[in-house]
Amino acid sequence: MATDVTRARLLDAAAHLLTTTSYEDLRLRAVCAQAGVNPAAVHYHFGSRESLVTALLQERLEPFWAAPLEELRHRPATVREIVDAILAPLALLRGDPVAASLLNVLGGFVLAHPDLPWTATWFRTRSWVAILTSATGVDAATARRRWRFAFAVLMTELSAPKPPSAAAVTALGDFLTAGLSAPNAPTPIH
Repeated sequence: MATDVTRARLLDAAAHLLTTTSYEDLRLRAVCAQAGVNPAAVHYHFGSRESLVTALLQERLEPFWAAPLEELRHRPATVREIVDAILAPLALLRGDPVAASLLNVLGGFVLAHPDLPWTATWFRTRSWVAILTSATGVDAATARRRWRFAFAVLMTELSAPKPPSAAAVTALGDFLTAGLSAPNAPTPIH
């Protein structure tokens, strides 16, 4: 039980510090001091700064996308519905200063660390590829490539110093929808 409390305190401390500190400037000693725990606690519970931030982002942001993703996995969806499920939580999250800072961290962190072992469903390409394949009829390889491009564009927008305006989110939705639903390219003749 005490380890769960310490872990939660470390996550809370990291979330608080990331409202005023970038990931690059986040120091584990500062996280431990803010949490009031032994400096070795981060290494014990998470192993590294990357793992701490990965856990923080997954635990704090996943709930906003979990229900829409689960709904899309169990029914036919249009590409626009998929994009809307991705973008809808942004308005809610941008209204909360801690969540807004986590969105910004998420964007930059994912772009800088593309190969992290995400465990939360929302962060796993496979979940979205299956939904996109069903919605568009493209093969899994094409859906994966399109999803990676779309996710990179989304993360780039989230990592910008200022949150995207409502108009920018609408334009982003239109752009992602067009890209994800593009017709299959004809197979080249050799």
